[in-house]
Amino acid sequence: MARMGAVHVIDDDEAVRESLTTVLGAAGFAVTAYASAYAFLEIIEHAPAGCVVTDVCMPQISGLDLLRRLQDRLDRFPVIVLTGEADVAMAVEALKNGALDLIEKPYAAEAVVASVREAMTQLEARTGRDSLRSEALQRLAALSAREREVLDGVVQGLSNKEVARDLGISPRTVEAYRANLMMKMGADSLSELVRLTIAARGEI
Repeated sequence: MARMGAVHVIDDDEAVRESLTTVLGAAGFAVTAYASAYAFLEIIEHAPAGCVVTDVCMPQISGLDLLRRLQDRLDRFPVIVLTGEADVAMAVEALKNGALDLIEKPYAAEAVVASVREAMTQLEARTGRDSLRSEALQRLAALSAREREVLDGVVQGLSNKEVARDLGISPRTVEAYRANLMMKMGADSLSELVRLTIAARGEI
């Protein structure tokens, strides 16, 4: 079965770790289990981006403490929190601190798999946006100052005549700049040009 993404399971209970590893592995995920949040944090710099499934109540570093330490990394490591009945207040606090989901123990395998899939969908969408923005920024950097001015007008919805008037150049010159910037941006249509420009500006 093809692996669909990395999942980092963190729980001090060995039986829970083994159960989650089996359930998520059977669903096609590449699972790595850790006996503590500390063990995960030790290798995080080299860990593949992926969903973190963590118990909320653990010794030394709780799931809530882990979430606080991951605040700047939640875009790469979306967190799902597992909680026992006695830990609900702590788990709710985790949600307020950016946890993606809260699953109560004893958990249903289907609920965990569905939550992880949702986390992966969001992670892939975010990664796609980041990739698009990086590519769009590179293309935008290749434009001349005048091409950028023409692009700004085009993105604002101005006609070639309106752009020409604003810049004090002829409409035919605007057409030439527009053709050049379309080529440099790798855009085959106006809609694609606008999408790339918006992506470069971080608006999508």
